[in-house]
Amino acid sequence: MGCCNRRCGLIAGAVFGAAVAILGGILIPAGNSIIKGTVHKEAVIEPGTTAYDTWTAVGAKVYRQFWFFDLKNPLEVLEYGAKPAVVEKGPYTYRTRYLPRENITFNPNHTASFLLPFGAIFEPSMSVGAEEDLITSLNLAVAGAYSLVPTPLHGVLEKMIKDTNSSLFQYRTVRELLWGYNDPLLKGRVGLFADYNDTYDGYYNVFTGKDDISKVGIIDMWRGSKSLRFWNDKYCDMINGTDATSFAPFVNKKKPLFFFSSDICRSVSASYEKTLDLKGIEVYRYSLLESTLASPTVNPDNKCFCTNMKTTKNCSLAGVLDISSCQDGRPIYISLPHFLHGSQSLREDVLGLYPDGEHHKTFLDIEPTTGFTLNFAKRIQVNMMYGPSKVITVLKKVKDYTLFPLVWLNETATLDDETADMFKKELISRIQMLEIAQQALLGVGIAIFVLCLVSYGVVKRSSRQSHIG
Repeated sequence: MGCCNRRCGLIAGAVFGAAVAILGGILIPAGNSIIKGTVHKEAVIEPGTTAYDTWTAVGAKVYRQFWFFDLKNPLEVLEYGAKPAVVEKGPYTYRTRYLPRENITFNPNHTASFLLPFGAIFEPSMSVGAEEDLITSLNLAVAGAYSLVPTPLHGVLEKMIKDTNSSLFQYRTVRELLWGYNDPLLKGRVGLFADYNDTYDGYYNVFTGKDDISKVGIIDMWRGSKSLRFWNDKYCDMINGTDATSFAPFVNKKKPLFFFSSDICRSVSASYEKTLDLKGIEVYRYSLLESTLASPTVNPDNKCFCTNMKTTKNCSLAGVLDISSCQDGRPIYISLPHFLHGSQSLREDVLGLYPDGEHHKTFLDIEPTTGFTLNFAKRIQVNMMYGPSKVITVLKKVKDYTLFPLVWLNETATLDDETADMFKKELISRIQMLEIAQQALLGVGIAIFVLCLVSYGVVKRSSRQSHIG
């Protein structure tokens, strides 16, 4: 009777263990469904969700750091046609994006419209010097006029340059170069970002994800249009992806992420590079591929971005993007800092450039479950083109078209410790607890089931031997 009770108990234990294991197995898809549903709900851009709170908040500190290229041999360039030799000077740091989105409007087609205000506040403690520091750089007015004024009228431009005592290079403060100064040649305000402060980017129209979470954050329209009007090409004028602040949840690292940047007047994609730990949170690092700014001879998709055969050496020049079409014709070229991934000739024409992949690439660190960007560094270099002239005195010694690097910027932000702790508490820890419960039930159930079955076999064998004896 004792053996029977023991065997019955072990059978019951095995059944119980199997039931616990089955429960753990059931909890895995059920738990995943709960997690998925919760994340989808909180990722929608509408009042009351985590995504909306993050989207409208201005707590995260975004900085723009500027490194200028200080010209060391202006006289040699002017008088003997020497190659410009530059030294990097910086950073000069400003806090940006400290103003909330304005005119937020939710539309019937599950989109939200808004304006993104611009502003910059100097941060002396994060800078190498004051805004009054002087930089020897390219004369923005002369270089701009050289490209904008037709060649037959260069005689008139030469007279204007002489009458205003202008030259190819100038000595200006950091503040003047960035935010503008009154130029005698153009008789107006000139600066690399003269129109930045107290202006807006947008209107943006983005999908809220209410009807389709895979579309959350994707730009539907920018400045009232579903495509750009800069490149005269359907492909290059496409607005793809989000603004890079977030992406659809449950990121698949095998697929690229697309985003639009008004700074470079085009959409780009970033690809998975590696998985990192950011303050206890697992993130996927995405970075731009070398092919993003490759010449059309290497990446045919870039053919429609090549708009000037002469200055781009028959579209064979790699690493730069001519954005004059969205800069009112000004000869502005965008690249990665120090012409990273650019043609070797770019670094041969200007001395003192040393590209470094780790310090000069653009990257995004994405939390894969929510799709939120928790850390990023957008690195862009601003260059201007000037070339030879038989009429303009300050350009007579110039041998060929030259892309002069003016400044490179690093726009960066990362979540602070408090936000990281909240993120881990509200999301990561709950997911981990559910996963632990799933695994524990499955593991304990299987262990009980196996232990009871083995014990049952031992008891049965022992009982059979005792009957034989």
